[in-house]
Amino acid sequence: MVERAAAIVGGGVIGGGWAARFLLMGWEVRVFDPDPEAERKINEVLANARRSLPGLSDVALPVEGRLSFHETMSSAVDGVSWIQESVPERLELKRKVYQTLQEHCRHDAVIGSSTSGFKPSELQGCAARPGQIVVTHPFNPVYLLPLVELVPSAQTDPAIVQSAKEILTSIGMHPLLVRAEIDAHIADRFLEAVWREALWLIKDGIATTQEIDDAIRYGFGLRWAQMGLFETYRIAGGEAGMRHFIEQFGPCLEWPWTKLMDVPELTDELIDKVADQSDTQSGQYTIRELERARDDNLVTILRGLKAQDWGAGKLLNAQDRRVEGAVRLPDDVSQPIVTVARAVPLDWTDYNGHMNEARYLQAFGDATDRMMALVGCDAAYIATGGSYFTAETHIRHLDEVHAGAQIRVETQVLSGAGKKMHLFHRMFEGERELATGEHMLIHVSLETRRASEPAAAVATTLARVAAAHAALPVPDGAGKAVGVR
Repeated sequence: MVERAAAIVGGGVIGGGWAARFLLMGWEVRVFDPDPEAERKINEVLANARRSLPGLSDVALPVEGRLSFHETMSSAVDGVSWIQESVPERLELKRKVYQTLQEHCRHDAVIGSSTSGFKPSELQGCAARPGQIVVTHPFNPVYLLPLVELVPSAQTDPAIVQSAKEILTSIGMHPLLVRAEIDAHIADRFLEAVWREALWLIKDGIATTQEIDDAIRYGFGLRWAQMGLFETYRIAGGEAGMRHFIEQFGPCLEWPWTKLMDVPELTDELIDKVADQSDTQSGQYTIRELERARDDNLVTILRGLKAQDWGAGKLLNAQDRRVEGAVRLPDDVSQPIVTVARAVPLDWTDYNGHMNEARYLQAFGDATDRMMALVGCDAAYIATGGSYFTAETHIRHLDEVHAGAQIRVETQVLSGAGKKMHLFHRMFEGERELATGEHMLIHVSLETRRASEPAAAVATTLARVAAAHAALPVPDGAGKAVGVR
């Protein structure tokens, strides 16, 4: 039995995304797909995931799991706790897959389907253990977008639903429990409505594919990305809120604004029109270039939401806390303390292709914040009215670092007596030293905004670390000024 092992049955775009999500969250991943190109395709998806997903986290992710490819479904699912079916949307094929894998998998393993349309009761039709099967419908790219529609049927075992929720949450996803079976679940019903209306706008010559995309990405798409539909409309109602919005705009629902109740026939002429416009819009890019642009944009948006602790960003912050665990000073403080361990995000790079100089300061600032918290100057302490302010900073840039690099910062306390905290940070990628940051901080009363003595508990802990670090060699570069060698 392997608790943190997942089998991916079907290694296309969605299956590859699932494989990347589990693998980069530390799970063993086993893939079954008869396509001779499956390994190449999944490794290409993994390459994109490795350069983007770790940058969403401000802490080190778990050690990447082991990936293997299997010639039989039985060997792929043997002993695993999660099975993700992502085969083509043909009901007979999916049912046949379930019959085969249930002959070989654990009875308590979650069998999740990526289906975007079928209801779980339809999938369970010929299953030996229907209670084991549940819909877990993700969104592309699975390794970045957190939403999973979790849809049980009346036959689904509640223990399977609970297990699915816990596992999905543990890998940084948001399981949205759909309480009643419905065709296309929840999110795809919205997408289908927008898709139908868009086809009419193209067919009637009112808008092109690019103009429709512009209407979404420059307008309501940005609002939806962080507040969704109803919270956005609540704001539109002003101080009176949602009730006023409905009273004001509700009558519009009776106006002939939409053709949602009518579907244009997908004639060859309409298909050609859509395809030609799409080629004009995006045909200059390969699919991999579009995927990387999509991932870069998503990381930037998600990290912006993370800084505000809002929407999907709040979910990412919660996942960081789960991965990192409790913040505590190590028992052995005789060596420099690791205060940052993380990947360099995509949006930290500049026009030279390496980490922007301002991000070195951010990384060292994060290391300082962590050192403060480790000696007791954490959020709870700051709320009592005391904190450390940085008085002086000196950064040396020794080597370049690129997006996706796994960096760590080791911090040495040069002094920690009275009101002063003198820190020296060294940034590494592996054993390669990238930069150093020297910081002098002064303890301040937040009430008077003047220098003050720290509380006894903070002063004692800081002094203990400083005394232990005094035995270490003075780091190269400490006390240097710009231009002085």
